[in-house]
Amino acid sequence: MKKIINKLEEIALNQKELNVSFEFFPPKNDEMEEKMWQAISSLRTLNPSFVSVTYGAGGSTRERTHHTISKIIKETTLKPASHLTCVGASKQEIFEILHNYWQIGVRHIVALRGDMPASSPNYQLHPNGFKYANELVKGIKDLDKEGINFEISVAGYPEKHPEAKSLEEDIDNLKRKIDAGANRIITQFFFDTDVFLRFIDKCQKAKINVPIVPGILPVTNVKQAKHFAKMCGTNIPKWMDQMFEGLDEKQDTRHLVAGIVATELCRILHRSGIDDFHFYTLNRSELTLAICHVLGVRETNISSLEN
Repeated sequence: MKKIINKLEEIALNQKELNVSFEFFPPKNDEMEEKMWQAISSLRTLNPSFVSVTYGAGGSTRERTHHTISKIIKETTLKPASHLTCVGASKQEIFEILHNYWQIGVRHIVALRGDMPASSPNYQLHPNGFKYANELVKGIKDLDKEGINFEISVAGYPEKHPEAKSLEEDIDNLKRKIDAGANRIITQFFFDTDVFLRFIDKCQKAKINVPIVPGILPVTNVKQAKHFAKMCGTNIPKWMDQMFEGLDEKQDTRHLVAGIVATELCRILHRSGIDDFHFYTLNRSELTLAICHVLGVRETNISSLEN
């Protein structure tokens, strides 16, 4: 028993400086909006470094993102980071969006190229737009001369972007985004800690010296996770498939297993020196809140956050 207590004390000591951030997506209807705000309300008590809101190329998606970001600024003390994709948009449109965000109080952009529309295999990039994320980053940095100084995060792929020929080629592209002025890398989700740690080593060898924050996806729906993984080139280990086997109709058990898997993933990384974690919440709070609690991230009274 004494050994167990000592181990628990060691774990708690290691987790005092752990920082978290959360991603949400703009809701499509009133019911989904209510669920998202319930999640934001619950997770804001963890005093996250920032919260990001995803963004699509379509006009309606942009409007929902803008609405969500505006509400976060007006009704909370959270620091929002707005995703911004350049696919399908002219440079003028992008700059208008950036000026608008700056005016309402946004100070952090997650700069992304964005996915090509799956329904349009012959899709052509906007002739007057940014072709790649590194060009978008440079465009955002060009606003510095106007006194508009956004913090910029970009995406990283520990198992390479699906369109890249190799991980080395993908890291070269990542380096271009950093050289253009990005401040932080947030990775796509992964389930193998060795994959992430090797990715860190490769980035350091490529002289990428900005913080690299692991993206964590707590999995409760394996079918959904496999769909996401296929889209972004993430491998689901065999042991993980086996761990969730037979739990399709056992939601409570699935959630417990998901919490254990994500918590252990974070603990291993934290013991390896990783102190920042970005959670893909899917607009649900319970599992992420439980994982953060086990990791030692304690809730703060809302009134103290607002003072």
